[in-house]
Amino acid sequence: MNIQIFGKNKCFDTKKAERWFKERRVKFQSVDLLRYGMSRRELESVKACVGLEALINDRAPGSEMLRYLAYDSDRLEKLLEDPSLIRTPVVRNGKKATVGYCPDVWKQWEAEDK
Repeated sequence: MNIQIFGKNKCFDTKKAERWFKERRVKFQSVDLLRYGMSRRELESVKACVGLEALINDRAPGSEMLRYLAYDSDRLEKLLEDPSLIRTPVVRNGKKATVGYCPDVWKQWEAEDK
């Protein structure tokens, strides 16, 4: 498995996701989303897996403004500009991805890898 975890330092679910992979001795790359953000291709790859709505953090200040944008391309641009609007953790495994704490999906990835 080639795991990348995009998260925020103070996000409880990000810490839980990292602990889940550590407990199973799965190596992962941790990326501070607020510091480094995501590239356009990474974000589009995740969007293709989970959909744009799943990526939006409804609790983030300014997220309500995203609802008023007419086009998905505009919403995607806003997420690229302000990574704090992205729901975390974003866990990528090659072309597969999850948003939020999803241990059931990660178990499937683990089983497929064996």
